[in-house]
Amino acid sequence: MIDSLEDLLVVREKPGAAFLFEEMEERRIETQRDEIQTPFGAVPRIAQELWTSRQRQGHSLHEISYRACFKGELPAFFLTHLTRPGDVVLDPFMGRGTTLVEAALRGRVPYGNDVNPLSKILCAPRLQPPTLSQVERRLEQYQKDLADPGPEEGDPELSVFFEAQTLGLIRALKTHFLTLEREGRGDGVDSWLRMVATNRLHGHSPGFFSVRSMPPNQAVSVETQKKLNARSGLRPTRKDVFGILYKKSRMLLRRLSPGERELLARVGSQALLLQGDSRGMEGVPRSSVALTVTSPPFLDVVHYARDNWLRCWFNGIDAERMAVEISTPSKLEDWLSLMGDVFAELFRVTRDGGYLVFEVGEVRKGTLLLEEPLLPVAFDRGWEILGVLINRQGFTKTANCWGVSNNKKGTNSNRMLVLRKPKGSRP
Repeated sequence: MIDSLEDLLVVREKPGAAFLFEEMEERRIETQRDEIQTPFGAVPRIAQELWTSRQRQGHSLHEISYRACFKGELPAFFLTHLTRPGDVVLDPFMGRGTTLVEAALRGRVPYGNDVNPLSKILCAPRLQPPTLSQVERRLEQYQKDLADPGPEEGDPELSVFFEAQTLGLIRALKTHFLTLEREGRGDGVDSWLRMVATNRLHGHSPGFFSVRSMPPNQAVSVETQKKLNARSGLRPTRKDVFGILYKKSRMLLRRLSPGERELLARVGSQALLLQGDSRGMEGVPRSSVALTVTSPPFLDVVHYARDNWLRCWFNGIDAERMAVEISTPSKLEDWLSLMGDVFAELFRVTRDGGYLVFEVGEVRKGTLLLEEPLLPVAFDRGWEILGVLINRQGFTKTANCWGVSNNKKGTNSNRMLVLRKPKGSRP
């Protein structure tokens, strides 16, 4: 059992952790320490480069874009130290499913939840991925069977993004996937291709269905795309939709080894993916979770519904309704109250001695370090506070880890509350 932050950073006393720090030791990575003063005592805060450039390569299965997602190396670090194969690992704000995919690749059972219905669409297929030959055969069948159904009433003006024939194929795919969903048909290959198509809708390179647009994790409005087209002389051109789906599938699957595929087949079938409020995850059994690794919305910094409106359209999701359901408080006190309820629910589902890693960022141009007001909230909900870890990336040459001036949006640094449920606690 890990009893302190220092335990996570010791190399030689914990042989299983040594490989994480070989490069760190060679480069003599600097460590900074201070303490946060709280009503219940001083809390240690440690900043270090926790995963090196070698570990930052990540697995190819993670390469699905989503707003404000963290890298797979973050959950990998804690999975290595705090869990064993067969343990249940949870992310109540699963987003694209980084924690769940990384957990499954390491033989842990993935549990996830998100109020955003896109999350399950993006995550579930990567827990039990098809083979590339299965993808190829299904795409050949799509080419024979799918036809443009024409625009539906209320369709947005999508011609600013897509060439006419390309848009016809996108509409055909949309109709096909929604029909399979409505009729309860389809299989893992269809789910996989729906995920990939959702990811390839719009972006800034030829590997997307659209004309050059914003990066794929943030859809611009029709009016903004019109201005981009006019200013840069852009015109949507015909895209090889099925070729793009095959190429992206090949990229996602390129590093998946036979052993990892066997692991995914075993634990992926045990996965639990919920859609709903993280304050009430009734589907997660009491005291079942060994480790939670998550990153909640940072106040109202990211607008998930607005940024995903085109993906919502493709998947038949009402973006306006979703905007109401996943709205995040802008006032700190309201956000802390929300997080307090989340802490209470996570306390219920965590086993005695289980851990919670809660990743937050600095917001409001670095003037608000969210770990500081969150610590008393977690303590009041029964959690034992082990401390705060900050991952300081090697590329951040001039970073001041206590007020990161070049990470103003809170998305480039990882500030993590490390908590434990005391043994003998009442759920």
